[in-house]
Amino acid sequence: MVGHDVITASEPTGELPMVRTIAPADLKDALMKGLDDFWAMPTHVVFISLIYPIFAVVLGAVTLENNFAPDLYPFAAGFPLIGPFAAVGLYELSRRRELGLDTSWRHAFDVIYSKSLGSILTLGFLLAVIFIVWVAIARAIYIANFGYEEITSLTAFTHALLSTKQGHNIIVVGNFLGFLFALLAFSLTVVSFPLLLDRNVGVVAAALTSVRVVLTNPMTMALWGLIVAG
Repeated sequence: MVGHDVITASEPTGELPMVRTIAPADLKDALMKGLDDFWAMPTHVVFISLIYPIFAVVLGAVTLENNFAPDLYPFAAGFPLIGPFAAVGLYELSRRRELGLDTSWRHAFDVIYSKSLGSILTLGFLLAVIFIVWVAIARAIYIANFGYEEITSLTAFTHALLSTKQGHNIIVVGNFLGFLFALLAFSLTVVSFPLLLDRNVGVVAAALTSVRVVLTNPMTMALWGLIVAG
């Protein structure tokens, strides 16, 4: 039994939370608090964080095993699109620490008790769809430039990418479209997952609030996006 429920309201309120103006100084404060959480919970934060890179490594290994060298970069670049969903457990631990509750690693899975679980899973599914569409489009860009002939060597693919007109097209078009996908995912999730852990507002209200945060604070959110990308 969970001693402290994640969400207080049993049904989505449907109300959009207030969006405030934030400055770069607020980003520094968020980073400092995140670092403080890390130092307070280093062992299990590292343990949970291993799930993310291990899955990425396995994904890359499967990609290479199937001789899809051109797909490796889209996979690597696109995998962070689902990062906000993968970090839900860490958000929960930070929430519990802020409330003075027990922060042992098992509580990272208390998300399953959240009344927002359906909304969290729905938003996670949406990110997965965005990721899959991005990989499919990246593959289509490759085929449009190099055809269906597979380049199985990373060295050969890198050479083709950097030394041919088709490769330059892939770099320009691929990165531009990748930026649009990243912007979409970032705008939908920059605050939505933590918001759903804190309040049962529903998936639509959470996503809209996230978009409103970006529109209200475009420069600050752009800076945060660069920090995340870095």
